Amino acid sequence: MTTFRHLKIFITVAECGTMRKAAEVLYISQPSVSQAISELEELYQVRLFDRLSRRIYITEAGRLLLSYARQVIKTTESMEESMQRAGTMPIVRIGGSVTVGTVYLGGLTKRLEEAVPGIDIRITVDNTASVERQVLTSELDLAVVEGMLSSEDLIRRTVCDDELVMVAGRDHPLSAARSLTLEDLQGQALISREAGSSERNQFEQLMADRNIRMTKKWHCTNTEAIKTAVIEGMGIAILSRRLITREEAADLLRVLPLDPVSVRRSFKLIVHKDKVLPQAVRAFLESEVLPEEPPAT
Repeated sequence: MTTFRHLKIFITVAECGTMRKAAEVLYISQPSVSQAISELEELYQVRLFDRLSRRIYITEAGRLLLSYARQVIKTTESMEESMQRAGTMPIVRIGGSVTVGTVYLGGLTKRLEEAVPGIDIRITVDNTASVERQVLTSELDLAVVEGMLSSEDLIRRTVCDDELVMVAGRDHPLSAARSLTLEDLQGQALISREAGSSERNQFEQLMADRNIRMTKKWHCTNTEAIKTAVIEGMGIAILSRRLITREEAADLLRVLPLDPVSVRRSFKLIVHKDKVLPQAVRAFLESEVLPEEPPAT
């Protein structure tokens, strides 16, 4: 069987031109060099070097092996270097739901990079259902999401609170109201998030429970597009209050005063219960989040 040692010795002999010089370069005995070359020749049933007048000359079979041997050594050394680097500079794949990715994930990522210098962070932003699935299948190492989760295999930790609100453009007929009930939303045009988003899951579930039916004019994954549509008067939307800070301050969007409705939720860090994270990342997360919650039952 060819080993890394065999190939290293063979390459050194080919480059030095003599077994004596190769032995000196490798700090091993000349008989050890000769034995390694003989074992390769016996294994492949070819002559790798011609021995003429105390000199050696590489054969065509030797040149063929030399090209492969150099590739193997280069690839192996690259692998060793990459694996050693991976141990000291881990790659961490972090997911975030759309709202989290917009208002929270950037700050978390920056703090993690400051706490663990050299870390390689890869970010994925998708709806809550998709992010949960990717954590469960180890496509993501951890994630921060808002809203409802279905799996019992997730450890979840609260990082901050959030509120879902119903918003309309300032020129919308309902935006001037001082008090509204859910029944006032009956038949109104809704600019809706895509299926699987937590906004749809929570607020729309509340309306469904009250038999409130709105006309879903848009289904959209892009929160900026949703806000623009609402500002232009195309309908009402359900959004995180954190997402509309600037628009609310500029009186472009108004929160509808639904009484007595309050839909609050938490941003949660989620990790598979069997996931092993790098120690430095675990230490950072322990300092960032609140105590662990038990999985839902």
